[in-house]
Amino acid sequence: MTGAVLPTARDAFRYFRVDFFNMVTVIPPRTTQEYWPGLIQHYAKWLPVTDKTPIVTLCEGNTPLIAAPAIAERLGKPCEVYLKFDGLNPTGSFKDRGMTMAVSKAKEAGAAAVICASTGNTSAAAAAYACSRGHARLCPDPDGYVALGKLAQTLMYGAEIIAIRDNFDCALTLVRQMADHYPVSLVNSVNRFRLEGQKTAAFEIVDALGDAPDWLCTPVGNAGNITAYWMGFCQYHQQGKTSKRPRLFGFEAEGAAAIVRDQVITHPETIATAIRIGNPASWVRAKASVQVSQGAIDAVSDAEILEAYRVLARSTGIFCEPASAASVAGLLKYRDQIPSHACIVCVLTGHGLKDPQTAIDHCQAQIHAGIDPTLSAVAQTMGF
Repeated sequence: MTGAVLPTARDAFRYFRVDFFNMVTVIPPRTTQEYWPGLIQHYAKWLPVTDKTPIVTLCEGNTPLIAAPAIAERLGKPCEVYLKFDGLNPTGSFKDRGMTMAVSKAKEAGAAAVICASTGNTSAAAAAYACSRGHARLCPDPDGYVALGKLAQTLMYGAEIIAIRDNFDCALTLVRQMADHYPVSLVNSVNRFRLEGQKTAAFEIVDALGDAPDWLCTPVGNAGNITAYWMGFCQYHQQGKTSKRPRLFGFEAEGAAAIVRDQVITHPETIATAIRIGNPASWVRAKASVQVSQGAIDAVSDAEILEAYRVLARSTGIFCEPASAASVAGLLKYRDQIPSHACIVCVLTGHGLKDPQTAIDHCQAQIHAGIDPTLSAVAQTMGF
């Protein structure tokens, strides 16, 4: 076990590295001197808020950047790989970053309620942040395509779920029409305040590393997050807080690869339900961001996603949801194009407990049931 300190931009983001059986955990300090108030207050000067903005927060943000030498080893060349694990936000996904901004601005504008279309994570985040201020929550979801953990969260927060007999893209069209005709605030990523909140993840990466990485790999569903990351890196670069901007590499699921195919996918299909979107709302902006960064948007298969999903859990100890693993699946797919000594960050957008059924179905591990409660029986099962 070692105690080497990773490079940092300031004391509030000092991270410590702990090696144990090839697994590396990066632990932010917990001291009485440092208190994380939530990303709006911490990054207020970078966000469109004023003294009149009522801040709705669950102390989101400040998620760990985790060194992953086991992933770097699979690239076959000397590189540094870090995992930005946004599954450790309050509701278990990166959506909290945007939702603190969207709900705060909705309250500032006097909205009576919030509404969203969702494959699960958005509805969970919207419900959590809206319920803390008494807003009604309406969340149209694709019927039968929301993972169990996300559904449980949304219901527990008290949201009203309307399960429509169609996919996410249809649901988004409906809620946009609702927002046009009724006094509700739409909090999907078409809401510009969502991306303003999500861009803070780029700030945190730079604050932790001391500069921008060479590559940033992220899953792509509705394409808002990759757009937000580019916003954040560009703003920090413009203010001289970074020496460079990263190349962006976004990865859609093969069965929902609208941007890659350059056509709307009317019936998207993938095991990674969080990115099961056939007509991304931020399509144009995401494509432009990637092109300027000299990166790419590509597709990864469900098989590649599931393999990366298992590799992450077994080699780094990080349990993310399947869609999150698309970033690592894409990185491994691009291993031959990565320059030696590159610094790479893979974004993990959600926690694995969001979708427990997929984990059970695809873990490729064995449960030994019906074993006699004796020492000899247990030892024999273990191979002794």
